[in-house]
Amino acid sequence: MSIYRPQIGTPLAELDTPCMIVDLDALEHNFDVIADLYADSPTKMREHAKNIKTPIILHKQIRAGGTMGGICTAKTAEAEVMVEGGLTDILITSQVVAPDKLARVAALSKIADIKLSVDSDGPLNELSRISSEMGADVGVVLEVDTSMGRGGVRAIERGVELAKMTNDLPGVTFRGVMSHQSLAAGADNDRESRFIEGRRYIQMCLDVKDAIEAEGISVDIVSTGETWTYDVAPEIPGVDEVQGGTYALMATQADYMDAFQYAVKVLSTVISTPESNVAVGDVGYRAMTSPGGVLPRVDGIVGVEVESLEADVIVLRSDGEMPLDVGDQFLLLSAQQDIMVNRWDQFVAVRNGKVEAVWPILARGCHH
Repeated sequence: MSIYRPQIGTPLAELDTPCMIVDLDALEHNFDVIADLYADSPTKMREHAKNIKTPIILHKQIRAGGTMGGICTAKTAEAEVMVEGGLTDILITSQVVAPDKLARVAALSKIADIKLSVDSDGPLNELSRISSEMGADVGVVLEVDTSMGRGGVRAIERGVELAKMTNDLPGVTFRGVMSHQSLAAGADNDRESRFIEGRRYIQMCLDVKDAIEAEGISVDIVSTGETWTYDVAPEIPGVDEVQGGTYALMATQADYMDAFQYAVKVLSTVISTPESNVAVGDVGYRAMTSPGGVLPRVDGIVGVEVESLEADVIVLRSDGEMPLDVGDQFLLLSAQQDIMVNRWDQFVAVRNGKVEAVWPILARGCHH
């Protein structure tokens, strides 16, 4: 199978479409925001790999500064790719229960600093058994459910119980606590509202940390936060790491985070203009996404909106005469990047209107 790979120096206008591009100036701006904010803070970024899936990009943030030198992954397979890519401090943020996957986590821990999120005793006991049999030691980070309504302990007492259990088991070492927050439905997304919500949720994680420490158990890591609390978490004493991801590439669902710029975009070409105010582009939902029905946004063309996203085409409609004609190119912004990036083989990195690099998305399809 041959994958289209543009030559370095190719002008944007000559790229075959559809094409997912990353604006290097915007990407580096976003990384510099993090580097500047966290430069003198005890809180550091632990960037999430689940949306970027590309070691090269994650290394760029670490080199820019503001990080603790490691990353998060959502899946074991992602962690394996990242270790192969030279990233050796990894927190796997989703629970792992299958024995074969626990063995893979234990194997990784023999060549990298691996920490695994846990929230129940069954998988914890199995991890201990497998890890000790393999002569490994896996770091354990207790997940606390603060607002997501999914994984994580929901009572302080349960968190303390699991921390104590971890301390008594071979092959594992208790390392800390973590949480991930969602902005409350209906909440305003202004800075004041974000800070109120963020402090409330993150404090719930810190309460579990305090209770564990009260039992004489050391808590080395408090890993919490995300893009919408990237500036909240550093102001809360006791937070060590922020698990940010969206900020790097940006998405329209987070456009209230105006410190960051849109770095990832999809270039498309008009292939039909069936009506005077309608244009059809050559990209569809096999290459883009509309999570929750939120359609992509046309970038930089006033009065033109996305009407529908089909399997292989996108339909645009304008307020008046359509300013795009057959053969014209346009850029699209995605509502959410995790799903979209997973549908592509590579980032085409662009600066000043020309291709500067092509980066393979090595963790594409790492669902296990």
